[in-house]
Amino acid sequence: MITMATQHHGTRALLAAGLLGVVAFGVTGCGRADADDAPVERKSFAFSGETLTIDSDDSAITLVPADVKDVQVARQIDGWAVFGGGPEATWKMKDGTLTLRVDCDGISSDCASRHTVKVPRGVAVNVNDDNGSVTASGFDTALRIRSDNGTVRITDSSGPLELDSDNGEVVTEGVTAKRVVATSDNGSVRLGLTAVPDRVESASDNGEILIELPGAGAPYAVSAKSDNGDIDVDVPTDDSSAHIVSARSDNGKVIVRTAN
Repeated sequence: MITMATQHHGTRALLAAGLLGVVAFGVTGCGRADADDAPVERKSFAFSGETLTIDSDDSAITLVPADVKDVQVARQIDGWAVFGGGPEATWKMKDGTLTLRVDCDGISSDCASRHTVKVPRGVAVNVNDDNGSVTASGFDTALRIRSDNGTVRITDSSGPLELDSDNGEVVTEGVTAKRVVATSDNGSVRLGLTAVPDRVESASDNGEILIELPGAGAPYAVSAKSDNGDIDVDVPTDDSSAHIVSARSDNGKVIVRTAN
């Protein structure tokens, strides 16, 4: 005998099965988000200050110095969400701060975004990116860059650098900056410098530190420490040198050597 309770139970079971089927279809029917192939949207923002601040969330950021008057932004966004919304992107400039947001929420979702920011030459840049890599190349002004979850990579730049990642590696290549500060809570720090610096400070809570320095020109006052890892210093050293290099890892190898 089929009771009313049994009928209700069966109906609920069918609805639950249908819901799971829709979710499964959404997960398997949608491909992985890829911002590289997404359409490009562009917008210019008036700017007249000496330092541009970028506040970003859930996006890869590429910084480029350019012969422009305004800050020019190109974005690419791709993704999907099941029983939710997104990706929904916003961008705005207020009081010298460029805010970039991409919202993507649902029972299941996969969204990816990329912003390329052209910065007027001579303007310093501060970046705080909650979730995404940050790349910059060709700057002669100060860069202060922090990512909560992503790689920070700087190439061919000469301005002072302050770089930090909570969960990702920090990398410089072809840098001639006189002052470099680089830290990672969970990731390696790899610094390649092609000019003798005045000061290099590096630290990682959980990752290797590699610093490559010019071998000719001056000795270095080197402080290299690791709580759990080997230490290898292979540069000319002098504790009284004005060129100071410090490297500390709580859990990882520390290498300071001349560049090949």
